[in-house]
Amino acid sequence: MSPNSQQIRFLRRHIPAFECVPGCHDCCGPVTTSSEEMARLPVISDAAHAAALADFSCPHLGKTGCQVYAERPLICRLFGTTPRLACPHGKRPAVMIAPHIEQQIERYFAATRQVLV
Repeated sequence: MSPNSQQIRFLRRHIPAFECVPGCHDCCGPVTTSSEEMARLPVISDAAHAAALADFSCPHLGKTGCQVYAERPLICRLFGTTPRLACPHGKRPAVMIAPHIEQQIERYFAATRQVLV
């Protein structure tokens, strides 16, 4: 397992979970993610990717929600867990992400090449 993979696993474990509003996909827009996280996602055709971007959506968003939920990138997991990426419906975990974990995620983003999902 690569050092980046270990870091991703560590950070994922420390992002608090919460229940979203059923059917809401407000945070499912185009996002950037590391190449390592992108490699975990299914390959999407160029046409599907372009169509999603034209709709300001994510190419992995299906009719029933996120089709890659278990492998969704760190940025997707952060939505609603920090005031800087607040849920527009006010949903949040009982305890927001620890500041030192959020800082580690920010350092990870800054240190890795990010690509557009």
